[in-house]
Amino acid sequence: MTMTVFLQGFAVAAPLIMAIGAQNLFVLRQGVLRQHVVPVVVFCALMDAVLIAAGVGGLGSLLGAAPMLRVAMALAGSGFLIWYGVGAARRAAAPGALDPTKGEGASSLAAALARAAAFTLLNPHVYLDTVLLIGSIGAAQATEARPVFVAGAAFASAVWFTGLGFGARLLAPILSRPRTWRVIETVVAVMMFAIAAKLLWGAGEVLL
Repeated sequence: MTMTVFLQGFAVAAPLIMAIGAQNLFVLRQGVLRQHVVPVVVFCALMDAVLIAAGVGGLGSLLGAAPMLRVAMALAGSGFLIWYGVGAARRAAAPGALDPTKGEGASSLAAALARAAAFTLLNPHVYLDTVLLIGSIGAAQATEARPVFVAGAAFASAVWFTGLGFGARLLAPILSRPRTWRVIETVVAVMMFAIAAKLLWGAGEVLL
């Protein structure tokens, strides 16, 4: 029974966490640059665990009944994504590549964790998927089984971010080329703008 609930939590969380998004792209970029990979991976995994536990504990029900709160999060998140997308577009236009051996694109640990926090907490999809969806499924479990469900879902997050952060190093030879990074940063910029536009569209539908 315990293993079944654990695997259910893992299976529910894995596809939602693995979906390409701003947070995953940030972890991948840190992995390629080999900058603060361990703290970033640990931070993202722990934040997911906290949000999953909060959702199972009742926060998911609160968000489901508070559309204006979701609108506020969408506006804040879209603003951050637009800001980061502009930065990615500028990096795409700049000469040179992000070479971890030269320290290009380096940032402090505090700055890296601040960006990780922003990508996590300012993304409404984190609340809709991690808190609301996973939380509602976990809350439907028997009371004694809920911690096991949370553990399974949190484990899926930890496995994914660990693989993403450290597996990115395998791509370093390819990603050391300036042309490759121009393409990647362009794609990142487009995705950031697209996600921001989607958030603004959703917020507008609620308001109108």
